[in-house]
Amino acid sequence: MEYTHVFHTFEPVYDASSQVLILGSFPSVRSREEGFYYGHPRNRFWKVTAGICRESVPVTIPEKRDFLLRNHIAVWDVIAECEILGSSDSSIRKVRENDMSVILEKAAVREIFANGETAYRLFLKYCRKEDQPPVRRLPSTSPANAAWNLQRLLAAWGEAIFPEGAGR
Repeated sequence: MEYTHVFHTFEPVYDASSQVLILGSFPSVRSREEGFYYGHPRNRFWKVTAGICRESVPVTIPEKRDFLLRNHIAVWDVIAECEILGSSDSSIRKVRENDMSVILEKAAVREIFANGETAYRLFLKYCRKEDQPPVRRLPSTSPANAAWNLQRLLAAWGEAIFPEGAGR
């Protein structure tokens, strides 16, 4: 497999009432094909976020977008462009980061959550600024994170995002 230079081709999801920002590293091949976040059917992002918000899992892109905005969740990725082998986060190199001020200057974000170690590490390296809300690393919803089953992910994400109890 060869490195491919790829660009992030879809916009962040947010509005002025977004309170949490969830950052991935870079879209998978499947997500890039679909043109939206967490498009791989085995990625548990939509099951986890729907579970902690006590809603049904959204299926279509419009349903996913509406779900995020209704629950005051912004979603984006740390990387705007890079070289990558397929969908392998560990292969990412030659990074150009996304400008987080695009969201942070327009939304009421109280906390930033990184979906996994790579997103967290890349955010700290390329995007972290002193005036930003706090950032926390969450266990990745990727199917590659087999050590975390759905129940463990729901518990960890729910406690981090909604420490007062599941849901908004």
